[in-house]
Amino acid sequence: MDIRKIKKLIELLEESDIGEIEIKEGEESVRISRGGAAANMMMAQQHQYAPALMAPPAPVAAAPAPAEAPKDSSADSLAGHVVRSPMVGSYYSSPSPGSPAFIEVGKQVKVGDVICIIEAMKMMNQIEADKAGVIGSILAKDGDPIEFDQPLVTIS
Repeated sequence: MDIRKIKKLIELLEESDIGEIEIKEGEESVRISRGGAAANMMMAQQHQYAPALMAPPAPVAAAPAPAEAPKDSSADSLAGHVVRSPMVGSYYSSPSPGSPAFIEVGKQVKVGDVICIIEAMKMMNQIEADKAGVIGSILAKDGDPIEFDQPLVTIS
């Protein structure tokens, strides 16, 4: 199932009064639910049936402000345009184990050319070049776990 289909399902769910939707295509399935409405209803029911003599919950101390995340200095020093991962998953440089890689250092790419695949939840998502140019460096290796917004490739 394509990530664009999932995004469209989320939009449809937000626009309707439906609380949950599950779609199956072959062996793949996706369940999307809105926990907000159900959670609020459950909380209202709990408060409705709570005994009147029940003590209010103790105040919780404010959590300390999270420290600013250290900047990835290696990403700042990269030359050229950096293509970053739009999702968490596993990086693959070719469409199948025996196939040649989509890109190589020094290879010319156009906007829309597939540069790699990110596997997320058993779905293969093709990542395309968002800028034309020459591949300057490939920052991930085949099979590497990838984080959201992680630099994948530089294009000069």
